[in-house]
Amino acid sequence: MNYFVYVLRSKKDKIRYIGSGENPLERLRRHNKGDYRFTKGHHPWELIYQEKCINRSQAMKREKFLKSGQGRKWLDEQGIK
Repeated sequence: MNYFVYVLRSKKDKIRYIGSGENPLERLRRHNKGDYRFTKGHHPWELIYQEKCINRSQAMKREKFLKSGQGRKWLDEQGIK
């Protein structure tokens, strides 16, 4: 089974949200529907980046990195704002 790390951007206030899961497009749909507490007040969201991982563990490690200071800096350097 493939897992993904994804980055969403709020069209409302331009904040980023980083998450992981098996289906980034389904997760985007659920974020826009308001199913998650943090993202509920910031929708609509758009998917701006996704990265395929070989397993859940790798996806969670990558998600943790992207949420760190170095990871946020890497996203900025890649133009993922």
